Amino acid sequence: MTNITIRKAEGRWVVRSGGAVLGETANALELIEGDRAPVIYFPRGDIATAFLDKSTKTTECPHKGTATYYSIVNLSSVTEDAVWSYEDPKEAVAEIKDYLAFVPQASIKVEQV
Repeated sequence: MTNITIRKAEGRWVVRSGGAVLGETANALELIEGDRAPVIYFPRGDIATAFLDKSTKTTECPHKGTATYYSIVNLSSVTEDAVWSYEDPKEAVAEIKDYLAFVPQASIKVEQV
């Protein structure tokens, strides 16, 4: 089994899409899975979810469960399937329930501030 570590991400984190701030939090989680790059998860309550539109995409992770995807919709663009959430995660990673993570790409920036 892949080793997954979840811990509180130090400091404050911000996520921007196309320059607009989608959210900022001091309560982010950092998920480290095997040798993959760490992923920052934002509490759903700290994200402007009005900009998120649930998509039809889902993916399956044997360790975390089924991921549901959202597109980011703003006045100038739609970024398809740019956000994911494990809305009913496996017990071993239950801490990430009600958290959102962002697909790394040019128009999305996740940064420590």
